[in-house]
Amino acid sequence: MTADFKVERKLFDDVMVPCYAPMEMIPDKGKGARIWDLDGNEYIDFAGGIAVSCLGHCHPVMVDALKAQAEKLWHLSNVMTNAPALRLAKKLTEVSFAERVFFANSGAEANEAALKLARRWAADEFGPEKSEIIAFTQGFHGRTFFTVTVGGQAAYSDGFGPKPGDVTHLPYNDLDVLAAAISDKTCAIMMEPLQGEGGIVSADDTFLEGVRELCDKHNALLIFDEVQTGNGRTGTFYAYQQTSVTPDILSTAKSLGGGFPIGAMLTTEKLAAHMKVGTHGSTYGGNPLACAVAEAVVEEISKPEVLAGVKEREGWFRQGLEALNAKYNMFSDIRGKGLLVGAALNDEWKGRARDVLVAAGEEGLLVLVAGANVVRMTPSLVITKEEVQEGLARLDRALSKLVA
Repeated sequence: MTADFKVERKLFDDVMVPCYAPMEMIPDKGKGARIWDLDGNEYIDFAGGIAVSCLGHCHPVMVDALKAQAEKLWHLSNVMTNAPALRLAKKLTEVSFAERVFFANSGAEANEAALKLARRWAADEFGPEKSEIIAFTQGFHGRTFFTVTVGGQAAYSDGFGPKPGDVTHLPYNDLDVLAAAISDKTCAIMMEPLQGEGGIVSADDTFLEGVRELCDKHNALLIFDEVQTGNGRTGTFYAYQQTSVTPDILSTAKSLGGGFPIGAMLTTEKLAAHMKVGTHGSTYGGNPLACAVAEAVVEEISKPEVLAGVKEREGWFRQGLEALNAKYNMFSDIRGKGLLVGAALNDEWKGRARDVLVAAGEEGLLVLVAGANVVRMTPSLVITKEEVQEGLARLDRALSKLVA
């Protein structure tokens, strides 16, 4: 292939498996909260790679960490450990309840490890009949067959043959239904403290407290999927830290590497002891390159001024979206926490979230959806006020065209 070969969107249809429907534009480079496509057009990025680009694009601390590690060591097998992985694991125990860390490559893999640990713990401690996993409708936990089955969205899990068994789905935020369903055969409850893909829906404090109490009563583990809510996204390093509830196992990924693929399962020393040598593994988990970048990301995000800045930026978004709603009467609710923001469409605009996404893209703004009725925004945690204001101005232009 020659150096002057021109990459065009049509090439995707010719060479890629068609499980995605990407935009027509092809990004070429990024800086901060801005992206430029192959034709030089500029976009404000409110999507952040779906809550991944927590420090924006090409942040110096990430670039420097990657360059430094790239000159030293790229990969090792898990026959040995490495310094970046150990330093990162130590940092993660310092910013959370956790005492032990398992590294993977993604949120799905971190959740797979969490579920396997829960099943192994239950089998070791109580016997094979204690295997039920309770999860919630409209949840999302990844795309492996196990995690997509635990996630409560049939559209993602149907059509692949027999599913992993002993998985029960219940309505989110309904403590009475959960209390009636849980039993001593339940080994774990898996949940997002704030559902992301399911529509940016926060758990009620009383629901979270009740879930914790029911887990304790029935000797079940509480697994928090913080793949989307973790790493400063909601204004504390993990979302559970804004509640009175602490999980037994926590999964983290997405923004952990700021764009470099990495995931982790966090848990206690007592639970981790059930994952003996050979029970689980990952070829690339704990990769020195990924861990070096993630270490730099964690160090930057955990600074008090960065976490405080998330709450400040949430205010900018809420104020701007409420002003747009006063103008266009399109949203029934502005919800979420920190920089996981959802603008829920009202009945008149029901089902048109993707229309907003497309119109925004045409005006040079990248946003997301969370289902058909919620416009989702998960920008950089250090996005500037100027970038927020410019992005909202572009959203204003997009909405004006939709209502015309």
